[in-house]
Amino acid sequence: VILILNRFQFKYKSKMLMMKKAFTLILLLITVLNIYSQNKNLKSKKSNIMNNTKILLDANQLVREGKYEEYLSYLTEDSKWVFVGERTLLGKEAVRQYIKEFYLAPPIFDAERYIEEGNFVTVTGNISLKNEDGSYSHYYYCDIWRFDNSKLAEVTAYVIEKKI
Repeated sequence: VILILNRFQFKYKSKMLMMKKAFTLILLLITVLNIYSQNKNLKSKKSNIMNNTKILLDANQLVREGKYEEYLSYLTEDSKWVFVGERTLLGKEAVRQYIKEFYLAPPIFDAERYIEEGNFVTVTGNISLKNEDGSYSHYYYCDIWRFDNSKLAEVTAYVIEKKI
């Protein structure tokens, strides 16, 4: 009888040990899957965030190439451009007229820094615009773009002429 009881206890202890190991492995697997899922979500958020900067880069490339109508397709219909201390443009048609008036040639600009946060992208850099006499005016700029459904909805532009 003692032998049978010892055998039963051994089998019972061994099953309990196996169950503990199985339970530990299941917890470990759940933890790994949770970490993987969180990492995947962070990567997804980063790629969505960086998407607005990419959209702006693509749109600005069209301006560099003088493809203004294609550029305008990146804007919302009710796009708003605020040139602080100067003027405000309301709607895509107003932007089209501004481009016709001021972009005698494609502007020469280089962006130094892009900072993206949520639906906003802030860009700093330099821009040069061709004048009617063929010379260029040079400016520093800081644009704060707001996006709506992956379109350029609004910009607040701080533009300062360089004193060369």
